[in-house]
Amino acid sequence: MNDNHEKARRRVEEAVLQGPGETSQSLRQAVAGGEAEVPGELRSLVEKIRRHAYKITDEDIDTLKDQYREDELFEIIVAASLGASLVRLEAGLKALEEEA
Repeated sequence: MNDNHEKARRRVEEAVLQGPGETSQSLRQAVAGGEAEVPGELRSLVEKIRRHAYKITDEDIDTLKDQYREDELFEIIVAASLGASLVRLEAGLKALEEEA
């Protein structure tokens, strides 16, 4: 199945994962990919975003405020959310392709 919005999606991916930011590109890329390089203190939040984003609470964020500024946390959350959405998009496109 063809992704009609691939060009726009790629621009968003590039901006979030490779653009300038308060966090390093490597951190944002690791968080988006759910990779082992995600710092230990972020793993719980990243995993929760990937599996059960609706369960995120203020406490999940507050526990990280000693180590990360709000701008950094925002970028981390956006990167993790982007990564989770890309996994779901790929699964959806694959399912549609299999049905065709």
